[in-house]
Amino acid sequence: MCGVVGIVGHGPVNQEIYDALTVVQHRGQDAAGIMTCDGSRVHLRKDSGLVRDVFAERHMVQLKGNMGIGHARYPTAGGENRSEAQPFFVNSPFGVALAHNGNLVNARELSHELFQSDLRQLNTGSDSEVLLNVFAHELMVSVGSKRGSLQSDDVFDAVSRLHQRCNGAYAVVAMIVGYGLVAFRDPCGIRPLVVGLRQDAGKQSVMVASESVAMDLLNFQLLGDVAPGEAVFISTEGEIERRVCAPRTQLAPCLFEYVYLARPDSIMDQVAVYKSRLRMGEKLGELIMRQWPDHDIDVVIPIPDTSRTSALELATLLGLKYREGFIKNRYIGRTFIMPGQAERRKSVRQKLNAIDLEFRGKNVLLVDDSIVRGTTSRQIIQMAREAGAKKVYFASAAPPVRYANVYGIDMPAPSELVASGRSEAEIAEFIGADRLIFQQLDDLIEAVREGNPRIHTVDASCFDGRYVTGDVTEEFLSQNAGDRSDDTKRQGSESLDFAEISVYH
Repeated sequence: MCGVVGIVGHGPVNQEIYDALTVVQHRGQDAAGIMTCDGSRVHLRKDSGLVRDVFAERHMVQLKGNMGIGHARYPTAGGENRSEAQPFFVNSPFGVALAHNGNLVNARELSHELFQSDLRQLNTGSDSEVLLNVFAHELMVSVGSKRGSLQSDDVFDAVSRLHQRCNGAYAVVAMIVGYGLVAFRDPCGIRPLVVGLRQDAGKQSVMVASESVAMDLLNFQLLGDVAPGEAVFISTEGEIERRVCAPRTQLAPCLFEYVYLARPDSIMDQVAVYKSRLRMGEKLGELIMRQWPDHDIDVVIPIPDTSRTSALELATLLGLKYREGFIKNRYIGRTFIMPGQAERRKSVRQKLNAIDLEFRGKNVLLVDDSIVRGTTSRQIIQMAREAGAKKVYFASAAPPVRYANVYGIDMPAPSELVASGRSEAEIAEFIGADRLIFQQLDDLIEAVREGNPRIHTVDASCFDGRYVTGDVTEEFLSQNAGDRSDDTKRQGSESLDFAEISVYH
């Protein structure tokens, strides 16, 4: 889960990329970076931390140019390692920079290919650097003997060959120095990517971003989504060319984007995230009415922030009071994307405080978007009891998360998932709930598909263990669990590297 941004404008784009990154900051809080292009020269600033902390005025004035890309990172592997902050850059051919959201499932094999066959050296363990070097190599093949010349067909051919080599989930924005931006999405469209336009004094500016909310902020008109397997080439003059570059495509967006990751005011794959969460709450309420018609719930309380929309609709359907029982300290990082379990445990009580009068003497139904590791849910339930609740019931707007996610979400090791190997009754006992209600998977899928019936398939792998790319082996899952465990992340966070360069082409 990362956030990517790319803009081709007719004036400096540094501030607009910065602003766009602040509204996709929820997708990654580990590191941030911006690279701009000013003619044949590129400028890069990246470092660990939030967008507001990485960029000071002295950095912004150096990010010159009318074209650029940005990235907000969180690590699924490698921990808090400054060397893996993006964008990445290679100087051949032309000079190519890349920012990436997702995960490759064959990055290890590609790393060997790049070194042995393509004669390219990798400096990090990031699959984004792998993607960059594959793209740069295929771009070099496309250009061939045409020294100093690049056509859009060359770009599309390079992306086509990249699709043949790269497996997994990837939403990419890349910058080719002196020529323009290219954005592309994997053939299953697992991770989101949208494109928009704005007229500036009769000239056309183009923007690509992970979520449409970035377009709203900067007054870009949303054109729509980059289609699965599609590449969008944007020249330095803002001219757009598009081509589907994969022979077989399917729209299979990640369900967890709609459950948790995306902002509610975004539209992705023509589905309004806010409305999908309303439908999740409605379906969860209908489930309670079917399974527990004689419930004794007094009040519905959301666990802020993501579950508010679903909780409100659930309460309305059941005719129950909806109350805000927890106050959130907004200056504490999101617990889900912290790199270690110890940090997550420590931050929950710093992050939330219960309002006793909403709990005292009541049977409360707490609603959350999902239950992943279970430790946060357990602490919140304990807080509700300490605030005086008689009974604490818990409802999840998503089904049990039982399987590894290999496409870019921080839930890789089944041993870290509370639902792995446990029944729903055992999960309820683990988190300390008097009763636990999970959304049904079919209902969750329908809550999303109702917004766009053309979504025939979804990536629900963390719920059902079925991987839409069809190439995830048990060997890979075992290796992946080791690479992306909390212990590995803590070890990786001890490594630091340089973070700021200026490169000449």
